[in-house]
Amino acid sequence: MKLYIVPTPIGNLEDITLRAINVLKSVDAVLAEDTRTSGSLLKHLGISKPLHSYHIHNEHQTVTRVVERILKGETMALVSDAGTPAISDPGFLLVRECIKQGVDVECLPGPTAFVPALVNSGLPCDRFTFEGFLPHKKGRQTRLQNLAAEERTMIFYESPHRLLKALQQFVEFFGADRQVCVSRELTKIYEENVKGTLQEVIDYFTTKTVKGEIVIVLAGKAEEKKKFDKYED
Repeated sequence: MKLYIVPTPIGNLEDITLRAINVLKSVDAVLAEDTRTSGSLLKHLGISKPLHSYHIHNEHQTVTRVVERILKGETMALVSDAGTPAISDPGFLLVRECIKQGVDVECLPGPTAFVPALVNSGLPCDRFTFEGFLPHKKGRQTRLQNLAAEERTMIFYESPHRLLKALQQFVEFFGADRQVCVSRELTKIYEENVKGTLQEVIDYFTTKTVKGEIVIVLAGKAEEKKKFDKYED
């Protein structure tokens, strides 16, 4: 009677862990964001398990039903299309309800897109803030205003068709000279990490057709050097 959170590859299928494979083989059923995508992965791994849909459009209706099944003795694994479930997807609702109902939850370590993007960026990664997807409309300006004074490295997820708009908005709030790295197609054949100032990266992508999942890693505001009055003895 347990819920496993199982990270899946964000691109390269070799990034699946041995532990993840063993857990997927052992559970009674797999909850998937897209049963077709997860079905292909399970087939590649030679695993045959019942697949049930769990995504942003049905999570509220599904949570109670899933928890009831686990409480009756089933063991399930939650996977997303790519990466670690509950990071910028509805998996956290199921985790929260399982914990509330006393169900044991175990999250396996594994692929998460923002970690390689952060390390690849060359920007400080000792302290950072993960912002995920910004609101599309309501609350977007307020969120950016609140981040204008953020000194930690900031990480955002963005869709390809909104990339340029997001970068242009960043210029408004953070300045054209702020350092940024845009990573796309991580772990895949056409992986790309574009580094530079916001304006340089905007110029680069203005002439490109952008495809794939996007992670934006943005430098925080430079700390102002504190000035101390000098006193003579």
